[in-house]
Amino acid sequence: MIFRQLTHDDLGCASYLIGDENAGVAAVVDPRLDIGEYLRLARYMGVRIEHVLETHNHADHVSGHGRLVSATGARIHIHRDAAPDYDHEPFDDGWELDLGALRVRALHTPGHRPEHTAFALIDTERGEEPWAVLSGDSLFVGDIARPDLAVDKEEGARGIFRSLHGKLLGLPETTELWPGHLGGSLCGGPGMNLKVSSTIGFERAHQDVLAIGDEDAFVRETTAGLGPQPPNFQAIVALNRGPLVMETTEAHPLTPRQVEHADGLVVDVRTELQFDEAHIPGAVSITARRAGFGSKLAWLAKPGQPIVLVGRDDEDALAAAGLAAAVGLREIAGYLAGGMTSWREERRPVASVQRMTVPELHERWEDGDRPQVLDVRERSEWDAGHIPGSVFLPYHDIDGVPDGMDPARPVAVVCGSGQRSAVAASLLLRHGAHDVIHVVDGGVPQWERSGWPVERD
Repeated sequence: MIFRQLTHDDLGCASYLIGDENAGVAAVVDPRLDIGEYLRLARYMGVRIEHVLETHNHADHVSGHGRLVSATGARIHIHRDAAPDYDHEPFDDGWELDLGALRVRALHTPGHRPEHTAFALIDTERGEEPWAVLSGDSLFVGDIARPDLAVDKEEGARGIFRSLHGKLLGLPETTELWPGHLGGSLCGGPGMNLKVSSTIGFERAHQDVLAIGDEDAFVRETTAGLGPQPPNFQAIVALNRGPLVMETTEAHPLTPRQVEHADGLVVDVRTELQFDEAHIPGAVSITARRAGFGSKLAWLAKPGQPIVLVGRDDEDALAAAGLAAAVGLREIAGYLAGGMTSWREERRPVASVQRMTVPELHERWEDGDRPQVLDVRERSEWDAGHIPGSVFLPYHDIDGVPDGMDPARPVAVVCGSGQRSAVAASLLLRHGAHDVIHVVDGGVPQWERSGWPVERD
């Protein structure tokens, strides 16, 4: 039997290649846009990819099902309620697909989306009970799916409660749990784990929310702390519902002169340190060297806005273009050929950002030489504790210098680690702040751990 999990680390997505080597047949579950690894594994194992199974119309990433159909002629299977605009085979709860000795059984688990379906895997040569379940966006390692990306949040939470207690938690305790997302995905909550799998029994015993037996109490608990909805999730769902996306977006090389006159969002994908030292004036810093590049870019890029990518070299920029395409951002105007080096070689103007550690910020705070402090974390983090006198505005909501802040005075931008503050600092510069300080190597949690004063809402 064939079972391989493939992860898209930038988005925290997991997909699966399953099948039977002896029968020479395989299926891909929830394929990512880049299909190269599925094709490579199929060739290596000597199997044909004949089926594509979708747990639902995804809201956080563009599916690779169209590209797989083009490459292999596979048939797409998705629950009837998904109602996509492409050629497919709809199924209902209880539908089964035989891949040699591997049997796949559909478990309709609405909530995250009305069509959502998990897939129980049965090795018929060893037994008739499921040995694993591909839970998609219903039950994760350490958390459950968010309920507000297709329907009203309360309606979605009730659906998830019934799907969990009516389907998934009734599976044998030893059933392996293989989710559609890992930690860092926007489709779950803060409890999502980077661990790639678990078991039904372990999650039932150790997830507090799964112990809530009252539906109303479950709804209150799971809807109370939802974060902001991803801004382009509806556009991604529309792409995934069809017509099929069979080609990826190409990024074209641009000269420094073309970048200088480009009408769009210039995104520097190098590290935060490289950006702070020297960058193209007006560029936004979103490093592609850490997970979450695509999600951050999706927050900031306006619909239809052309995007110009600037990397350390061409390879950096092209990799970032692939990550952008995975979240449905297809308006790539091009990339700076030769990377930032080509810009510097032509002696074109650069800007920089001052850097400051958390202890250095505290030292200035204590000395009375206090810069303005902008906290760019999420509301739940701010409420849990923030630096006294700081101003709150999540990084993805910055569209100018925040009210109450003087653009002529120094502004220290802080988050939890220094990563989101890098994005926010570049946005403040873009919007006219004159003296922006990027707080690095830590943030508010380090401030609080050091015993320095915090306020709570």
